[in-house]
Order: sequence, then structure tokens, then C-alpha cells
Amino acid sequence: MADPGARRYCLTLDLKDDPELILEYKRYHEQVWPEITKSIRDSGIVDMEIYLLGSRLCMVIEVSESFSFESKAEADRANPKVQEWEQLMWKVQQELANAKPGEKWMLMERIFKLEN
Repeated sequence: MADPGARRYCLTLDLKDDPELILEYKRYHEQVWPEITKSIRDSGIVDMEIYLLGSRLCMVIEVSESFSFESKAEADRANPKVQEWEQLMWKVQQELANAKPGEKWMLMERIFKLEN
């Protein structure tokens, strides 16, 4: 059962449209570095899934009440291992057409929720 205080977000990003690079990205995510999973959990993310269709990624995260995107970004900038991972991933990722300079994963707008 989900944590009643948890919130869910969906973010999106594209991979470069190259089958070999997409396969490389998938391989990296078969064994994500432990320092990366630790930084994700430490930020207040309690669950994360990434989905792929063609070259489009969709990441769904469930976060605790203590989570903030700003705090996560600040912690990531201060973590050399996260920076190394991000540089490695950026070789395969590409920004969306409407992204601001340096913006990677973009928050999607929820337009429907099935209510009880």
C-alpha cells in the first residue's frame, strides 16, 4: 500500500534516436551504480520507474513529504558520483524541443486522475 503522504510525479526526456545508444542506456539501467540509488533514496524518492517507447523516456517517481526538486538538484550538484553518472547518461540523452538550456528531465502535467 502506498504511503498516504507520498506524491507522484511523471517526467519525460528523449534519448538520441540511435538503436545502439538506446541499448547502451538500457544496459546501464540494468545495474545502476549503488551511489546513484542511494542518492535517489536519500532525496526522499521512495519509488522510481523509467519506461521507454522508441526514444522517449517516461519516469514516474513517488516521493515522501520531505522531497523537493530543488533540494535533490542541489544534492546532485554536490555529489561527484552523481555528476559522473549524469555526464555518462547525457551522451545518450537529448533535451526535449521545449526544454530550457541545461534542462533535462521535464515535469509532465497530469491531466486526469481516476478518483474513488
